[in-house]
Amino acid sequence: MSSHPFARRRFLAGAGAAGLLSQFGRMSAVAQSGPSAPPDYKALVCIFLTGGNDGHNTIVPLSASEFASYRNARGGLALPDSNGALLPVTTTSGTPYGLNPGLEALHPLWAQGHLAVMANVGMLVQPVTRTQYLASSLPVPTNLFSHSDQAQQMQSGIPSSSGGTGWGGRSADLLQSLNGPATFPTACSISGPALFCTGSTIQSATLFPGFNLDMDGMSLWPQSAADARKIGLQQIIQLDSGLALVQAANQARKEAHTLNAMLTGAASTVKTQFPGTSLGVQLKQVASIISLRNATGMKRQVFFCSLGGFDTHSAQTWQQFDLLRQVGQSLSAFYQSTVEMGVSDKVTSFTLSDFGRTLQPSGSGCDHGWGNHHLILGDAVKGGNIYGTFPNLALGGPDDSGSRGAMIPSTSTEQFGATFASWLGVQPNLMNSVFGNIGNFSNTNIGFLG
Repeated sequence: MSSHPFARRRFLAGAGAAGLLSQFGRMSAVAQSGPSAPPDYKALVCIFLTGGNDGHNTIVPLSASEFASYRNARGGLALPDSNGALLPVTTTSGTPYGLNPGLEALHPLWAQGHLAVMANVGMLVQPVTRTQYLASSLPVPTNLFSHSDQAQQMQSGIPSSSGGTGWGGRSADLLQSLNGPATFPTACSISGPALFCTGSTIQSATLFPGFNLDMDGMSLWPQSAADARKIGLQQIIQLDSGLALVQAANQARKEAHTLNAMLTGAASTVKTQFPGTSLGVQLKQVASIISLRNATGMKRQVFFCSLGGFDTHSAQTWQQFDLLRQVGQSLSAFYQSTVEMGVSDKVTSFTLSDFGRTLQPSGSGCDHGWGNHHLILGDAVKGGNIYGTFPNLALGGPDDSGSRGAMIPSTSTEQFGATFASWLGVQPNLMNSVFGNIGNFSNTNIGFLG
């Protein structure tokens, strides 16, 4: 096999597609002939901002006293509140805030009621105050401020580093029956293997966007070579070797070609233009899969996408702006695609990240924090508002876990996730199967979804 990195990526993409198809062969026939499933469709799309997005500069309070606290604590990282540097938004109670200018593409959706923010959310075992945290009198998640541990915990919804499944996957476990006889995977990662999509019983799928099993139009091969490759591959997979393992692999490859054609066709039916960035390409793939919902018979789906580069210890101002610009443009295009497909009230997108960052800078960047602010998008969202409790932006203040503004979350990841799970259809009496500590919190539905 070629050692060229692009060749290896194509091989992995084909292998991922083959594995996916082996899970739902003959799906069209099953979808047409099986018992009827619920008439509604819902999908949840997680966009993971890898590295720890700085929520303090994602949304900024603009009331005079709070902005003064923000500016005093942030120093050189503070974004100016004039000359259009912050995009003004107002909550339903009339409180002014400003979105990072990188989110310009999403800004209009706030006033339209499709975009909201979940404030100061993060991993918790149970509610904890600054006094309790400093006294170590209550349990807290293990290995706080560690990238690998907190990224795993945010996806698993388990406040330790031992979780082997994700809360998206566990939600899909409980909702699989709503898909009736359809065998298309309920949970799909478009960004490599993802813990978020891993369930206890469902088979999650990993897709690499833009894969092309036939290699048509690939610059590394002339078309004549691609044609010869297709002929040779067809001869191989049609050969009856009499070996069960080989025959199973050949069947998976046949089904992978079916999926390749389906997604290629689906991509052409979604007319919305997506940016050519990594996240834009991932979300275009999600839109293509959603467009197949009638062919696959799916009623519930969970997706995972990601964008890296948010570990901004230095040069943060431009770097975060550019990353949030990619997030804003990609999410805006994805939202428009759901409008195009008539499912904008059935598809909800949201961001997650390892953790927040410190309010106090460290040079031209900031360090690992705890609580963070996240975006929520879709027509089912009760938008134009901030949910949860926005933290007091005082170093060493009542919400600070120390002296640098690593904020103690006021809303747990489990409460945040349970709100999505409930909207998808997970019943309240089963919620502890998805979130084992949900009983430690009095409010299990934050109310940002209608």
